[in-house]
Amino acid sequence: MSKGVIRKVAGPLVIAEGMRDANMFDVVRVSEQRLIGEIIEIHGGDASIQVYEETSGLGPGEPVESTGEPLSVELGPGLISSIYDGIQRPLDAIMAVSGNSLQRGVEVPSLKREILWHFAPTAKAGDSVTGGDVLGTVQETEVVLHKIMVPPGIVGKVKSITEGDYHVTDTVAIVEDENGAEISVTLMQKWPVRRGRPYQKKLSPDRPLITGQRVIDTLFPIAKGGVAAVPGPFGSGKTVVQHQLAKWADADIVVYIGCGERGNEMTDVLNEFPELVDPKTGYSLMKRTVLIANTSDMPVAAREASIYTGITIAEYFRDMGYSVALMADSTSRWAEALREMSGRLEEMPGEEGYPAYLGSRLAQFYERAGRVTALGHESREGALSVIGAVSPPGGDISEPVSQATLRIVKVFWSLDSALAYKRHFPAVNWLTSYSLYVDTMADWFNQTAGGDWMELRSRLMRLLQEEAELEEIVKLVGMDALSAPDRLKLEAARSIREDFLHQDAFHEVDTYTPLMKQRLMMLLVLGFYDRCVKALEQGASIDELVKLPIRERIGRFKYTHDEAVEDEFAQIAAEIDAEIAAAQQKEEF
Repeated sequence: MSKGVIRKVAGPLVIAEGMRDANMFDVVRVSEQRLIGEIIEIHGGDASIQVYEETSGLGPGEPVESTGEPLSVELGPGLISSIYDGIQRPLDAIMAVSGNSLQRGVEVPSLKREILWHFAPTAKAGDSVTGGDVLGTVQETEVVLHKIMVPPGIVGKVKSITEGDYHVTDTVAIVEDENGAEISVTLMQKWPVRRGRPYQKKLSPDRPLITGQRVIDTLFPIAKGGVAAVPGPFGSGKTVVQHQLAKWADADIVVYIGCGERGNEMTDVLNEFPELVDPKTGYSLMKRTVLIANTSDMPVAAREASIYTGITIAEYFRDMGYSVALMADSTSRWAEALREMSGRLEEMPGEEGYPAYLGSRLAQFYERAGRVTALGHESREGALSVIGAVSPPGGDISEPVSQATLRIVKVFWSLDSALAYKRHFPAVNWLTSYSLYVDTMADWFNQTAGGDWMELRSRLMRLLQEEAELEEIVKLVGMDALSAPDRLKLEAARSIREDFLHQDAFHEVDTYTPLMKQRLMMLLVLGFYDRCVKALEQGASIDELVKLPIRERIGRFKYTHDEAVEDEFAQIAAEIDAEIAAAQQKEEF
């Protein structure tokens, strides 16, 4: 254990001398107040330490002590429903010790030591086990069955295992390795946050993460184990999009990282999540959620660690075979923390003052996502999908964080302030967004959601793109200069925008749309367009067609309850034919 003394203090950066025996990324305790920090640079005997707490009042000559261990998180029963800060300190436990004002140097365990958990073994004495094998289970909440796994790197036979009520630090099983050494396995294991947890192999991203949000599922889907970026200016709806994904996405566990966002915004999340009813289980959404709150008014260095803390917890649940969705809000604030620490270390700045290694750090984070086969004899498949919000200043995505993110992620949901201003939500711009997973998931969609899914999707995209081109002409010469087929295209595109892409997150039915209903909605909009095209060719008037009353009913189809969807679809389809036929007859007379 290395000991030294402070030589210099510069904000969250402390330089200590006499630390020759310390290692990079060791956790250290700084000063008599035992503030927690991490070594991020070593020159000779001098160690640069980023301190995760307020450093005012520290001065040269105060002691620094290395723990000899990297920054690690505690993984075990008790994670779900917890609210942590950026380095996995439980905020409720800190409040119990120090009151509403967070004090410095408070040491509290991440997992509560006093709670008893009932452990039910699934392995038995004599079984051969390896890292990742499940020894037993703990019912953590009403909806999460916590699997107690053999820590990675351990191979041997189970010598003893007993059912009962245990604290997280109690031994529940003893594994004897090949050399005859006995290894105690507790309900809890530790893992360094900057190292990804191992797995057997990564699988192809060929299954979608169904979100129930039409613009996402139909036009720009994300794969299970995929990565997506949600950039957008202030007020464009980033937080609501992430709330919707947390609530409705086809994931078993949600990890929400409030990284550097405003304190009052994170307070809303902390107040709302416990009250949100999980539509899949009927319990509170918190029963399958882990929250990490490291707001803009909390220490800047801990913001940098919060991203790694969150993804390590998410990987742990992925290893159990769960589908995990991680929301990072927002990676821009995390990059700003990197920029501040880089400036204090006097490193050569890159573009806009960000460090030159910004891109590689972002890649290290996003690359930990994926759908994988977990370790262990029993073949378990888990997925970790990462959705990162980006907050570019002034909504300008040419800035370095947005550009570095775009080079890594495969889904880009571009939130547009102009759409938000028109009250079109979700304000995802269909002309600038994209998903590179579409081709790999095409077979899944055609087999599961309907054989014509990909064809319907491409027709929708084509009409929206043609609308953008026609809008330019309309601006120059006016609507009257357009031919009847072109006017019909504009009407069809308007129907796609207003009836299909526009979705009300606060409406009890419209907030979530299953794939079957999304397909029927596409069929209605495109079916009406096709019938009108034929009617035009047979001499019908464009003015009569665009005023047909059935347009209103097609628009209200999205508010139909799921059980009545097919009947309503059949009625509307029949009515389309009847009204267009009537319009044609009227024209003939």
